[in-house]
Amino acid sequence: GVTRLLLTRIPFFKEIIVSSFSCDSCSWSNTEIQSAGRIQEQGVRYTLAVTSRQDMNREVVKTDCATARIPELDFEIPAFTQKGVLTTIEGIIDRAVAGLEQDQPVRRATDQEVANKIEEFIGKLKQLKEVHSSFTFILDDPSGNSFVENPQAPQKDDALVVTRYRRTPEQNSLLGLEVEEKPADSTEDLRDEVLQFHTNCPECNAPASTNMKLVQIPHFKEVIIMATNCDSCGHRTNEVKSGGAIEPQGTRITLRITDPSDMTRDILKSETCSVEIPELEFELGMGALGGKFTTLEGLLKDIRELVERNPFTLGDSSMPSKTEKLQEFLGKLQEVKGKTSAHFIMDDPAGNSYLQNVYAPEEDPELRVERYERSFEQSEELGLNDMRTEGYEQQGAPRR
Repeated sequence: GVTRLLLTRIPFFKEIIVSSFSCDSCSWSNTEIQSAGRIQEQGVRYTLAVTSRQDMNREVVKTDCATARIPELDFEIPAFTQKGVLTTIEGIIDRAVAGLEQDQPVRRATDQEVANKIEEFIGKLKQLKEVHSSFTFILDDPSGNSFVENPQAPQKDDALVVTRYRRTPEQNSLLGLEVEEKPADSTEDLRDEVLQFHTNCPECNAPASTNMKLVQIPHFKEVIIMATNCDSCGHRTNEVKSGGAIEPQGTRITLRITDPSDMTRDILKSETCSVEIPELEFELGMGALGGKFTTLEGLLKDIRELVERNPFTLGDSSMPSKTEKLQEFLGKLQEVKGKTSAHFIMDDPAGNSYLQNVYAPEEDPELRVERYERSFEQSEELGLNDMRTEGYEQQGAPRR
């Protein structure tokens, strides 16, 4: 047979390698995809409540390091047991059924009891495709390069929950990432120094440098700004991390956009902050776009680029209705930039986000900052429910 390889670039999905095999003797063919881009800064977990046959047709990009689970059947497809694939929810189930049925004749001859149990489980998997009852599909990818389609994009999908998380050391080791921890020098003052460390460009993989600086934002707190500049391809990127602790309360910031000058307001959006524009029925979940220190216009530009690069609304496979819906939303987003009054809402359970008050230290009539108590679910997502900062020494001390 013949195997063909193609290195191509898909918007919002970085670079991939498409491999296609075909045999002229038996007409058998097979296609696979592998990620050729860099591993993302955070892992991603998609939790989908499948309630109808339409949900079975959702497109899925599953990389080889992703884990697929169906808790109702206690079923799991472990990482690195299948090659990367672009398919649907139904396609993943069909692929699992085909894999289980492959060795059934041998099992029936050697261990009839095991073969009967697997046959019963295969029947349960096939029943899932009829969606007689709802079930949960979970796709967990520590590399952050897997996707599950949102057919209602750019609006929020209530059935789909997207969670971005920091990888554990075990997951970094599984992906082949080595993290070197250096002891901190307490005598070094980071506030007056720009630290520089070597890395590779995320676009062309050429050697580049990342600068890191601790900055004090007036009327707010300290943040860490990291900027990467590639001399080979000109790519530039920046990321912001909070330099302080998680605040005792969450913060909800509401700005009423009434003038084009509002577009120049400085914004600090942390990784835990979600963005909402009620007039457009648009919501951007926490973790998306990462941490940003920019202006309101710059953040709206990043949101526009994020929506435009949705892989399920581009190319020959996109549906005309989705494309028209997307273009209509982009037109409304463009009108928000000073032409149409709208509300811009930032909700950060960690309280580490900031929107500039141009009247500081006086109150801004168009800006409202609310403090609220975090819910149990928000504290759980931030890892605060199981955190002990007092009394842990006595609890962990050995008894004599």
